[in-house]
Amino acid sequence: MPRPRPHDAALRATLVELGSAAVSEGGSQGLSLRRLAAAAGTTTAAVYTLFGGRDGLVRAVVDEGFRRFAERLAAVPRTADPGADLFALGLAYRENALANPHFYRVMFGGAAGTDEPAGDVPTVVRPTFGVLRDAVARLPRTERPEGATELALRLWSLAHGLVSLELAGLLPGTPEERETRYRSALLASRR
Repeated sequence: MPRPRPHDAALRATLVELGSAAVSEGGSQGLSLRRLAAAAGTTTAAVYTLFGGRDGLVRAVVDEGFRRFAERLAAVPRTADPGADLFALGLAYRENALANPHFYRVMFGGAAGTDEPAGDVPTVVRPTFGVLRDAVARLPRTERPEGATELALRLWSLAHGLVSLELAGLLPGTPEERETRYRSALLASRR
């Protein structure tokens, strides 16, 4: 009888990666653990052992997406120019989404879920949103008369909207034209 395959970190990473694509394409309810396990060369028992089931796997996909996103934002250097730093964070937002489209869709597609009161930034989003809000807070007051949180929400909405449209294939032009449009929108949004 063959030895059972260990449920290690590599298998966990494979299941999270495959799970991000499956949830992105069919939603968390359309996720078949049997098909996912077969694609990973394992059994559904591994999914239950590593994640406790479908909900745990979806949560791991969301967490991994935000981990990657936070890592990308943390790699943006902070300089003496808060406007340039904010622009660089906006570019990192798009770069992360294009590099991790399945994770991006799952992160912002409702799979994360929240039981938090309306009006609060969900806990899962707070660390990455905090980076944006802190960058906005560094701007001179004349560039953010409405307050750091409000401007950060406006900038996030703009970036998220453009990136979501791009990932859905709804923005015309070449990749270079879409990048130029995105850059222009970011620059214009602070005026």
